[in-house]
Amino acid sequence: QVQLVESGGGLVPPGGSLRLSCAASGFTLDYYAVGWFRQAPGKEREGVSCISSGDGSTYYADSVKGRFTISRDSAKNTVYLQMNSLKPEDTAVYYCAADSIMSDQAMCVSSRARYWGQGTQVTVSS
Repeated sequence: QVQLVESGGGLVPPGGSLRLSCAASGFTLDYYAVGWFRQAPGKEREGVSCISSGDGSTYYADSVKGRFTISRDSAKNTVYLQMNSLKPEDTAVYYCAADSIMSDQAMCVSSRARYWGQGTQVTVSS
């Protein structure tokens, strides 16, 4: 059974850090582009950061460049999103997704992918 499970969300004060994890089962993440997306109440889903299969190229939304880092752990079949210097506007439900065809940029720009996780809430507030 193909499954993506996110974890690591929570409540953090402004300026704090969180690391989100996206663990896959039923397929090998190395062969897929993987992305992190977020959706805040009343807003459309947006691509935050994506990493391609193969060369590992990465894409970041302008709003998170320099603050967020996406990475893979092949041994754990997991992709991480390290989020530093968090701001209240980063508050959203964060989803991970995977696709075997799209590139990192195409996935993040289109917010489309074959497999999706259930999401984890990130709240940045004092």
